[in-house]
Amino acid sequence: MTMEKEERMFDATDVQKAVRNAIETEKNAMNFYELGARLMKDPDARRVFELLAGEERGHAGHFFKAYDGSDIDSFDDFMDTPPEHESEWLSSMARTIDEGFSEQKAMELALEKEEKLEKTLRATAERIANPDVRAVFELNARETHNHYVVIESEYARVMAMVHESDMDIYVRE
Repeated sequence: MTMEKEERMFDATDVQKAVRNAIETEKNAMNFYELGARLMKDPDARRVFELLAGEERGHAGHFFKAYDGSDIDSFDDFMDTPPEHESEWLSSMARTIDEGFSEQKAMELALEKEEKLEKTLRATAERIANPDVRAVFELNARETHNHYVVIESEYARVMAMVHESDMDIYVRE
């Protein structure tokens, strides 16, 4: 099979599966950040994870608006269901907890997850012909990239690294 065949455009069923999966992924990411926030000792790191949890809920809402399926009656009810502990997001957080949770480890994991999610969202967007649905994936990819930047900045603060806003001061001295 050629690469061209593997990269075919999604049909309508594939698009709806991709949107449904995206809703679930964003919910799992929200649950990941909620759990991480509860475990954070550093109040600023906790606030960053709380902010990200809220934004993940918003991302899921963008996808829900593009979803034609009938298996999710209420967005709020779906998002408020108990976390799926078998999800990749939460199972990786569970391993981090088992290995000795720290803000550093949680943020490193979050960076890895956000980077992977951004790539997945962009790759999915490329295979969607419907411009409205593709735009939802592209928007969420950009917002996911922004999450990466926020976490990276907070990671630098937690690790007592030079923040990018102070870089000129240290370079000149």
